[in-house]
Amino acid sequence: MPERLDKLVSERFQLSRRVAREAVERGQVDVEGVRQLDPGFEVEPDAAVTFDPNRPRPGKVERRVNVLYEDRDVMIVDKPAGLLVQPTPARERDTLLERAGRYQIHKRGVKKPYVGIVHRIDQHTSGVVLLVTNPKAMRPFQDLFRARAVDREYLAVVEGVFLTIEGRIDLPLVDHAGDNRRGVSRVPGRGQSATTHFRVIESYGTVASLVGIRLETGRTHQIRIHMAALDHTVVGDPIYGRRKRPKFPIRFPRQALHAATLGFEHPITGETVRVDAPPPPDFAGLVEQLTRDHGATKAAPTVAVEPERP
Repeated sequence: MPERLDKLVSERFQLSRRVAREAVERGQVDVEGVRQLDPGFEVEPDAAVTFDPNRPRPGKVERRVNVLYEDRDVMIVDKPAGLLVQPTPARERDTLLERAGRYQIHKRGVKKPYVGIVHRIDQHTSGVVLLVTNPKAMRPFQDLFRARAVDREYLAVVEGVFLTIEGRIDLPLVDHAGDNRRGVSRVPGRGQSATTHFRVIESYGTVASLVGIRLETGRTHQIRIHMAALDHTVVGDPIYGRRKRPKFPIRFPRQALHAATLGFEHPITGETVRVDAPPPPDFAGLVEQLTRDHGATKAAPTVAVEPERP
């Protein structure tokens, strides 16, 4: 069973729980060769974990925000995996919210920055996030997301191969699926409606597939839950999927999920905005290793057939 990273570090390196937590937060702990800053990150008991007590804290360069698009109303940024969008009750200092505020102070010269959050992605998911920087724009962008007028596309590496190239998942989500996890409901009328569209990009033997995913709704953990419901768990996901499923042949220290595209018609300027974020090095490296080990087969493009005219 997975356990918290700070607990594993405490036990493995004979540290107190407090010291282990602080070591993780200082950036002195790697999981499978990747620095992990979240003490609550769940890892397998046999995961490769290293502790370097002499490593300095992450520097200012690592705490910068990568801005992909900005105007007077919004910033669209490329969030790195491992960074929270906003603090939890534990009051984390380094969050996307804090970085965006600091960016406005130093880059824009704003004395009292405003940062509004209209949507989120998981801490361990990378990719595009829109932040509102003008309080007058908050309601229009909330309405935009509420109306499902935002094009959100993700990339995911999932376990196994698909029988169909593309599909639509309409399974309501519930907070408790009977195993202390969120999940899908197959009982009519129960749960929040959730719709996910997927398209296979390529497959790697019978081991895994690279999938493009488009959200119609934006529920908490929707992609991860829907993929697991199809028995195609997102690689590296420590929460969803079958508990006793065979171990994936390649270790990956987070869910292999990347928010690749955000597109919309600007509710204030009327401009069409589309922003793309390339997959980060760890995600790209996973795809490269799968290709080396198992080969890559591109999915055949979907061809629309015109009906015969009488």
